[in-house]
Amino acid sequence: MTATFRLPSRVGGEREAIRRMRELLEGLEVEPARLDNLSTAVGEAVTNAMEHAHGYDPSLEVEVEVVVTPERISVAITDLGGGDLVVDRAEEPDLEAKLRGDQSPRGWGLFLVRALVDRVHETRDDDRHTLTLELELGRGA
Repeated sequence: MTATFRLPSRVGGEREAIRRMRELLEGLEVEPARLDNLSTAVGEAVTNAMEHAHGYDPSLEVEVEVVVTPERISVAITDLGGGDLVVDRAEEPDLEAKLRGDQSPRGWGLFLVRALVDRVHETRDDDRHTLTLELELGRGA
């Protein structure tokens, strides 16, 4: 199964992305905690796309593609952001440093995305940036 939808970049748009993704996955046998993890990761990735790539400009849409195979669920979040690839370069959050003010209190999104799903792939071309989140199915993953 493959389904694609687009959402305008506005504050709170991640909730609509999560709702629509979960609707598409209804009836699929996925451990509830793992589905919650995927939902949180998708919410963080969509928020990053809408905020950082699009500046919450509702005329710019974020594309969400959900692909389900017997082996995995893949959710690709695509924005119109250029620039460098960020997932592997994202600063690891340090709670003590954040509390001291040595690190921004923000910056948990990519850390959470990486921690909550089985794999994260990032691609970019001249016009589009895509973050693909994968959750393995079966085998008690």
